[in-house]
Amino acid sequence: MDQIVKLPTAHNAVIHLHHADNVAVARVPLTPGLRIVAEGRTVTVQDPVPPGHKVALEPIGDGEQVTRWGQMIGRAGRAIEPGRHVHVHNVVYEERAAEYELPSGDIPLRTPPASAPAFLGYPREDGRVGTRNYIAVVAASNCAAFTVNQVARLFENEKFPPGVDGVAAFPLDGGCSIPVGAETDLLKRTLSGILHHPNVSGAVLVGLGCEVNQVSLYFPDGQSRTERVVGLTLQGAGGTKAAVEAARREVWKLVERAASEKRVETPAASLVLGLQCGGSDSFSGITANPALGHCSDLLIDYGGAAVLAETPECFGAEHLLAGRARNRGVAEKFLGFVDGYKDYLRRFGCNFDDNPTPGNKEGGLTTILEKSLGAAAKAGVSPLTDAVDYGEPVTTSGFVFMNTPGNDPISLAGLAAGGANIMAFTTGRGSASGFPIVPVIKIASNSHTFRNMPDDMDVNAGRIADGEASVEQVGREIFDLALRVASGEETSSERLGHNEFVVWRIGPVL
Repeated sequence: MDQIVKLPTAHNAVIHLHHADNVAVARVPLTPGLRIVAEGRTVTVQDPVPPGHKVALEPIGDGEQVTRWGQMIGRAGRAIEPGRHVHVHNVVYEERAAEYELPSGDIPLRTPPASAPAFLGYPREDGRVGTRNYIAVVAASNCAAFTVNQVARLFENEKFPPGVDGVAAFPLDGGCSIPVGAETDLLKRTLSGILHHPNVSGAVLVGLGCEVNQVSLYFPDGQSRTERVVGLTLQGAGGTKAAVEAARREVWKLVERAASEKRVETPAASLVLGLQCGGSDSFSGITANPALGHCSDLLIDYGGAAVLAETPECFGAEHLLAGRARNRGVAEKFLGFVDGYKDYLRRFGCNFDDNPTPGNKEGGLTTILEKSLGAAAKAGVSPLTDAVDYGEPVTTSGFVFMNTPGNDPISLAGLAAGGANIMAFTTGRGSASGFPIVPVIKIASNSHTFRNMPDDMDVNAGRIADGEASVEQVGREIFDLALRVASGEETSSERLGHNEFVVWRIGPVL
């Protein structure tokens, strides 16, 4: 990271997040001999400490807890002296003991205020509202992936009528050679969420004809079309070329229909904001994630929903999130997803601490516990109103949790399938991801990433660490931008054409 403060002083060189923390986070590069002050303690730096990395403020004995945000993020692998660099070389991961204080009462859902900010959206028959108006061409299996890509390419340079955003392809890597059961249920739930997404005016579902994930499963009573969704197969159409042509004709019919749909003023309560982080660094939990958390709380106050995903990146903070549940049932459902994911990882000989990437660690994050405590800040401080599985419809306002992997494209697909009509994505290392039909707002946690990747970023939350803005100010900036984006303003990921789509595969390939 670029030097945030031109002339660092003893009082501004580090960030001390909680009075109980025995480490602080370097705002700028720390050099041996530099004196720093935190909580009235003066410490002389003993090692070079990169920005975002931790420095010990007091002696930490071998096996003692290392604390950040007042929470354990690991244990000292050996004795650590004040002023020493604290990271993977001297901190070991330890799965924290489960100690939960579950709610005993029931917090009622908030009633949206009579007056609230609005955006211009596309009202749908089911009561949801779109922020975009796409035609989707979706593959039922990998055998149809080439075909849907070919169909979308036919429309790449097309001039669409006003109000039609384009044709988005959803090629699939899978859909066959999978056991019928949990895997097919998850796949069908995900693709159904795309076909009937509020940002989709109409869709064409294409299969080969003999895959496990049959096109007919998506239509009632043996029909192959509804008012908004059409199904066809390569075998039924007479091959790839014939299927491409048949799909092209259907897309044009859907475009004509979509052209008649107009944006109307809609309360912010109709927004379902997907919360995602990727390529996190140590500043993510100090700047971008808390700012997005403030935005989430603002939206929830106005009756909207903010959906936190990435189960592996809740581990270490799950006790805090469960304690915010609106009742015991919601808390237990959320914790059930965490426990279920733990069992899922054990089948493959993994644990949650396998999650942090080399980039995360280079950015100062040492363990999954530390990463999760920062990631959970995206959800603000509002009560947890519901917990849903991957791709399940989000039907409750407020702060909702969705069970997804930490992998960015897979998590985004689950959020979209659940009905997120706008997403906010924080990043410290500059993760470049988007989604075909849902606008994704990219928020940089540090000013270096924002300046280094200007075409990819929408908001610079690094200004918080720079001392140029508060968490609340940047949170309001994200909220105001979200309303404009929901009304049609393009995000950086949309301008670049990012259209990553990957579905979670949880079982074996047969």
